[in-house]
This record gives sequence, C-alpha cells and structure tokens, in this order.
Amino acid sequence: MSIIGTGIDIVDIRRISSALRRFGPRFQNRIFTAGEQELAGRAKDAAGIYAKRWAAKEACSKALGTGMRQGVAWRNMEVVLNRSGMPRMVLTGRAHQRLMAITPDDWIPTVHLSMSDDFPFAVATVTIDANPDFARLDREAGRS
Repeated sequence: MSIIGTGIDIVDIRRISSALRRFGPRFQNRIFTAGEQELAGRAKDAAGIYAKRWAAKEACSKALGTGMRQGVAWRNMEVVLNRSGMPRMVLTGRAHQRLMAITPDDWIPTVHLSMSDDFPFAVATVTIDANPDFARLDREAGRS
C-alpha cells in the first residue's frame, strides 16, 4: 500500500447555515449532489449535514492535490453512506480523472473518508491510498 494523497478541512457550521439562508437552492445546487441534498432535506440539522460534506469535499480536493482547480468541481465529489452509515467518497468527472492520474499504473486507488462535527465546527479528513492490482498482474502472468 502506498499513500498518494491526504487532506483535511474544518468549517464553521454557522457559515454554511448562513449560506443556506442567503443563497438557498442556488448554493445547494452548486455545491451538493442530488443525493446529498436529499439526505440533508430529511435531517433536522441540514446545516450540519452540509457542513460535513463541504469539509469532506475540501479535504478530498486537497488530497487530490488540486484544490478546487484544474476542472475539479464540487459536484464531482459526493459523500454517500453505506448500509451501516459509514461515509465514503465517490468521485466522478475531473475528480475521478485526477484520482486516476495520481494513481500508479496497475494499482487500485481507495479513498478513505472520516467526518465529524461538534457545533459549531465540522471536520473531515481524506486519505487516498493505492495497492497493486494483483489479480490483473496474475492474469497477465498466466497465473489465474
């Protein structure tokens, strides 16, 4: 295993709450995917849900080494929850392209995400690691 990127971000939940009040759907649609908006819409603390995801996207962009540049957009990074509620980051578009560009050939990347909040702050860390694609290497060597 090799770590190929790390990122961390902290955000004031009150700042996100203010943006939600001031800009409403325009802010939500620019930053968050439909799935993220649906989850926040069902929560009693939408600002906290959005703040953690904001921090996760910022941390991910840092782990990718781009920040919000080089075509990496907010909605190219989505926080989804597995059945047990564990968050994971799904990358699409330019964010996914960047992930593959920083991953060594014949390696498989994994994006690890951790988020937390304690009002008034939300924090997230992202670590990207990669491992050799042993199954592919075995197939190519005729050892399947």
